[in-house]
Amino acid sequence: MPARGDMEEFRRSYSRLCKESGAEPQEAVLKQLHQLPRGRLDLATQSLTPDTCRALGKLLQKQTLLTELVLSDCMLSEEGATLLFQGLCANTVVQLLDLKGNNLRAAGAEALGKLLRQNQSIQSITLEWNNLGTWEDAFATFCGGLAANCTLRQLDLRNNQISHKGAEELALALKGNATLQQLDLRWNNIGLLGGRALVNCLPSNRTLWRLDLAGNNIPSDILRAVEQAMAHNQDRLTALRESQARTHVLSKEVRHLQEEKSKQFLDLMETIDKQQDEIARSSRASAARVGQLQEALDERQSIINALKAKLQMTEAALALSEQKVQDLGEQLVTAEQERQSLSQRQEKERRLEQQEAVERESKLLRDLSAANEKNLMLRNQMDELERKVKSQQEQLFLTRQELTNTSAELKIRAIQAEERLDMEKRRAKQSLEDLEKLHVKEVDHMTRHLEDSERAMQERVQRLEALRLSLEEELSRVKAAALNERGQAEEELIKARNQARLEERGQRVIPHADRPSSFKLRPGAPNAQQSLHAHSNSTWLTWRRRCGCWHKQGMRLRVPACSRSRQWLRLRHEPASSVYRWRGSDDAWRTCSRS
Repeated sequence: MPARGDMEEFRRSYSRLCKESGAEPQEAVLKQLHQLPRGRLDLATQSLTPDTCRALGKLLQKQTLLTELVLSDCMLSEEGATLLFQGLCANTVVQLLDLKGNNLRAAGAEALGKLLRQNQSIQSITLEWNNLGTWEDAFATFCGGLAANCTLRQLDLRNNQISHKGAEELALALKGNATLQQLDLRWNNIGLLGGRALVNCLPSNRTLWRLDLAGNNIPSDILRAVEQAMAHNQDRLTALRESQARTHVLSKEVRHLQEEKSKQFLDLMETIDKQQDEIARSSRASAARVGQLQEALDERQSIINALKAKLQMTEAALALSEQKVQDLGEQLVTAEQERQSLSQRQEKERRLEQQEAVERESKLLRDLSAANEKNLMLRNQMDELERKVKSQQEQLFLTRQELTNTSAELKIRAIQAEERLDMEKRRAKQSLEDLEKLHVKEVDHMTRHLEDSERAMQERVQRLEALRLSLEEELSRVKAAALNERGQAEEELIKARNQARLEERGQRVIPHADRPSSFKLRPGAPNAQQSLHAHSNSTWLTWRRRCGCWHKQGMRLRVPACSRSRQWLRLRHEPASSVYRWRGSDDAWRTCSRS
């Protein structure tokens, strides 16, 4: 319950604002403010004047006590409702607003639209027994505010004279609204068109899970479609709530795993820092040892100067020492590579551990039971990795100790090998100069040889070009001769054909003595060229489709266009009496006469 001091301050502020506006505070309102239970202001059935509404509107702008405001059956005027709603626009605490039975009209609907657009705390509004749907423009403004609202969960619009056009405006608002869960439209005048508009908007709204449309003259099929859509949205809402609960549980588990991983990582970093400190101490000790060895080396430099005379005797020993230096250098390189590979392997293993942890966390979000099993697997793998890291750290420590020992020995012997290396460099430089001179001489020789070969190739190309020209001239002469011979042959062929035609005209095409008694179609003859075969002397007749005639060695025969049983074959140069007729019964050509 709100504190008594806050309640008294609220009452005094109400009285002061009423007096400033020149009106007396209403006793019923003061009584309710005195008995304010649990942040609920219940002024039901109290007739509120515009001055009272103005004072309450100003108080509601900044108050933090009231969470529920009940103004049912208060007979609010248009002016009073507008002043009250203006105060609620800036309120951030009120969650329930009951305006049942106040006969709100056009101005009230517009003020409610502005309230819904600006207020960010009201979750439930009851508007039963008002007249919001009578004025279509004002109701459209109310629907626009509903579409822009992002906090309202429940809306009661029973008995508000909402027509099918108002239902269409509500449908547009529901497409844009993403928070409304319950909408009561019972006992209005929505009808068939309004019901269809509401059904069409439901696929776009996934949060509304209760829509009451009884008493609106809406067909039963539309009501069933609305019920199905609401059931689908309710199933989606329950699934969403379950997934949110599972997500919350899994997020807790993930945070717990992250904390464990961070602790393990910090422990690993502490061990690495300790190892780095040990390495730094050993490097400082090795540096001090190298300084001491350098001082001893300086002391022995004088002795080395005295022993230069014995250098020839010690060349064999020097060669052996050089070989050992090379071996030690290779060992040093391999040790360094092993160290680098070991560090890279550790880094890769650490990255792999991080990737595996991320994958496990994502799988935890999908299935809690699988997440528990994967956690056990992760812990086992972490134990194995810790054992591997410890073993690798021991190996690294041993290799570093060996490396420090070998580096100290190598530094002592490297100074002795520097003089020998300088001599080898001078020798190599001299040999490189000799090789460069020899290379210049070879290049000059090759350039001269290439120039000679290029000149020879150019001469050969010229000779081949001259040969090609001569061959082209000879080919043109041969072509001309062949064309002349072809023309002569064609002329002779034409003459021979003409002579053969003349000879054939002087003779009968089919002598009576040699005339076959019957002709038959050659079986299997193609469609494009059909032939007739004479059984007596193997005479062939060929059908040519392009001219529609039979041909035999230069002669053309004619067949009339009739049925197969009455086909006629007549020689072009014979009299009309010499005719052949096809008989279907005999499947053969027969000799007959026809005038």
